[in-house]
Amino acid sequence: MLATLPLVTFEPGPGLAVLRTPNSVYALRVGADGSPRHVYWGAPVDTGLLSELPEAVSPAASSFEADAAADELAPQTGARFGPAGLQVRFSDGTRGVQWRFAGHRVEGGELRLLLDDRHRPLRTELCYRVRPGTDVIERWTELTHTGTTDEPVSVGRLDSAAWTAPPLADYRLSHLVGGWNSEFQLRRDRLPVAETVLTSRRGLTGHHASPWLAVDDGTATEESGEVWSTALAWSGSWRVTVHRDPVGRTTWTGGFGHEGIDWTLRPGESLRTPVYAGLYTPQGFGAASRAWHDHVRRHVLPEPGRDRPVLYNSWEATGFDVHEAGQMRLAGLAARAGAELFVLDDGWFGTRRDDRSGLGDWTPRPEAFPRGLRPLADEVHRLGMAFGLWVEPEMVNRDSELYRAHPEWVVHSPRLDATELRNQLVLDFGRPEVEAWAQETLDRLVRDHDVDWLKWDANRAFTEAGRHGHPDPDRLWIDHTRAVHRIMDRLRAAHPGLRIEACAGGGGRVDLGILARTDQAWTSDNTDPVDRIGIQHGFGQLFPAQAMAAWVTDSPNGVTGRLTPLRFRFHVAMAGALGLGGDLASWSEEELAEAAGLVDLYKRIRPLVQRGHQYRVAPPTGPVTAVHYAAPDDSAHVVLVWRPTARFGHPPAPVRLPALDPGARYVDEDLGRVHSGAVLVRQGIDPRLPAGDHASSLIRLRRVAP
Repeated sequence: MLATLPLVTFEPGPGLAVLRTPNSVYALRVGADGSPRHVYWGAPVDTGLLSELPEAVSPAASSFEADAAADELAPQTGARFGPAGLQVRFSDGTRGVQWRFAGHRVEGGELRLLLDDRHRPLRTELCYRVRPGTDVIERWTELTHTGTTDEPVSVGRLDSAAWTAPPLADYRLSHLVGGWNSEFQLRRDRLPVAETVLTSRRGLTGHHASPWLAVDDGTATEESGEVWSTALAWSGSWRVTVHRDPVGRTTWTGGFGHEGIDWTLRPGESLRTPVYAGLYTPQGFGAASRAWHDHVRRHVLPEPGRDRPVLYNSWEATGFDVHEAGQMRLAGLAARAGAELFVLDDGWFGTRRDDRSGLGDWTPRPEAFPRGLRPLADEVHRLGMAFGLWVEPEMVNRDSELYRAHPEWVVHSPRLDATELRNQLVLDFGRPEVEAWAQETLDRLVRDHDVDWLKWDANRAFTEAGRHGHPDPDRLWIDHTRAVHRIMDRLRAAHPGLRIEACAGGGGRVDLGILARTDQAWTSDNTDPVDRIGIQHGFGQLFPAQAMAAWVTDSPNGVTGRLTPLRFRFHVAMAGALGLGGDLASWSEEELAEAAGLVDLYKRIRPLVQRGHQYRVAPPTGPVTAVHYAAPDDSAHVVLVWRPTARFGHPPAPVRLPALDPGARYVDEDLGRVHSGAVLVRQGIDPRLPAGDHASSLIRLRRVAP
């Protein structure tokens, strides 16, 4: 019955707004003070029941306690003592707003609540969007100075949204932590009675934390249990504050900026936040991830229907020692192995022989490419591959023609020494002239060299962030990220065939904002397959496999020194968008032939991996890890199984496949053996792992007639 109801309704009498998705309902009510307050977020219920819900009452009501009803976006005024998502300061020193409800607008699946300050010319619009067929609710905030006199409003914080979990017996927080070479490490911790801050202060989304989280009561599993999850679509600094108070309320508020945004609004100006999306599921963490994957494919990625190509990247083979002959040789070997895209990485431009010079000078290095890049691009295309280039347009070395011409273009604060990280500085893309230079430079690169793919890197964080002589120096944190997004959007519009890979020293800038204008993200500079199992497990909590770049590189691994067989390296990388990154010139003929066979196998299963439903049937906490990719119509299935370490007397247990139909039958396409779906669901399938450490297998199943 609920499926036939409108996606969004608003009842002016009780001030009740209801948003409906296929598997959830979200409700809020405009209170007597004009503030929108949270009512409900969970399994579908009848709207009439929501109207009958009483106002929230604090279990510890006193003159020292906060208002009982949680805000949809908390201002600084009234009996509110948790984190404020809206912080403003007026010219007379007054802080905070007091809202008067000014109306609403509903257009299809979008709701806007209009809130005017009772005393000042300031309007806030709380915006909600529900799309047909998805359980994700998108939220954002727009703030407008509606005055006419020249009295600016200082905005200290403007969060996208605040979310509220229902009363639960306990609360557990799932989130991602890490660092360079160890991104996306999943943590599930009991939520303390405190304010827990997840943040990046680096000017990028960051390796160390992610603006994704999930909340449950501590009992949810992959297959069952209520889960509430949110993700912020922002590629710069951000902050999410989760507040569990002593009387049982758990809320969280999040948006761009870390300590604050320090934005000045003048009459007629508006500030719009990034989208902060959320979803609810009663079916565990696996269902939450699949709902996110569906949303990312349908409403975030620019071209989700295109296969992510098997790429070859030259970095681990050559480092900075690149030249035309060597790259052409690698291109020939990559084509033999079945690569569909050849990417020339760092070292091809300016005076770039190491990381101390050349950044900013985006012309081919004459000693390495005396004829320019076009002969290499033509050869790559002749071999049947697309041609890609590594770029790092947001950065500059002091030892570069660009820096010598425009030292004022770098991010810096007056009378402070600029910190160099990786021997480079950050260009201020918030300056219109720098944005225009970057746009023109990248457009010329793509056009002149027939570039099909850009790997866009960013290898340092922001420090001493400021702008000499700028009236609003702190706008840099937002302006820079918005400019990066705009440049990518314009490049794709000007070059319809162009595809972009997001990178920031590995997975340092992966979020729903950057993926809205890129095809995939480089997950980590760490390509060790054992480490990658955990990294990829965390990445997949939010992002689908087709957005996860995963390479097969050399053994021993360049980061860890670990020795692993080629088959194991391939099977781990085949769980995402497969790539090759080793020194193919040093591989034996047997290894090249094995690689070509495994690449061919990947191409056959690619539609399932990149667009199928993903089930984490054996997480990396156990001796064996397995991921199952299922066709939406149950016609075909792929299971990847990995065992990093073997133990005597502990053979691998069968791997259960709960996504299969118990009433169906499935044939193993490699062995020809027919299995009962009920047996595979309840008992599992033999993972067929070879003996020893670093063992792996790939199992293909096809549904057959009973």
